[in-house]
Amino acid sequence: MPAFKVAELGLTRSFQIPIPFTKLTVLENLLVSAGNGRGESFVYSLLPRLWAREDAERVERSIALLDILSLNGVRDTPAEKLSGGQLKLLEIGRALMMRAKLVMLDEPVAGVNPALSHTMFERLVHLRDKMDLTFLIVEHRLDIALRYADKVFAMANGKVISSGTPDEVVNDPLVIESYMGGEAA
Repeated sequence: MPAFKVAELGLTRSFQIPIPFTKLTVLENLLVSAGNGRGESFVYSLLPRLWAREDAERVERSIALLDILSLNGVRDTPAEKLSGGQLKLLEIGRALMMRAKLVMLDEPVAGVNPALSHTMFERLVHLRDKMDLTFLIVEHRLDIALRYADKVFAMANGKVISSGTPDEVVNDPLVIESYMGGEAA
């Protein structure tokens, strides 16, 4: 299925290594991620009264996301000037601008310091609750991620070997054997 069709179904993803438009500002990155508006077609571009409100709503939604993600202070900063953690937050914001219901994140805190990692997961929980979202997160930093997970899946050799609450999965003998090579305590 083409990517735009997947997006139309309400699914989006972020990348482990953020790939923003480096010369665009943080706000501009969010705005272009919202998808095509009516004002982008040749015919409608000549009639701004038909799309001006839609554009204003996109800006409002972007600014609201910047506040939630604590990126409002850098909204006019080119993406190339952001820290690694800020780039990860921007990547999440870009995914959310597509109005997805399921957001798939590939290692959202990889390379991010632990203090900011916890802040990022706290924001994801806030976004989940406020925007009625589902996050599917692939993350190897379990010391951080498990605190925020509702349900965990452990995989080995491309197959799910355990699922349940974080405690159930971490203490599953099959998971312990697969990842640690030892026995359950």
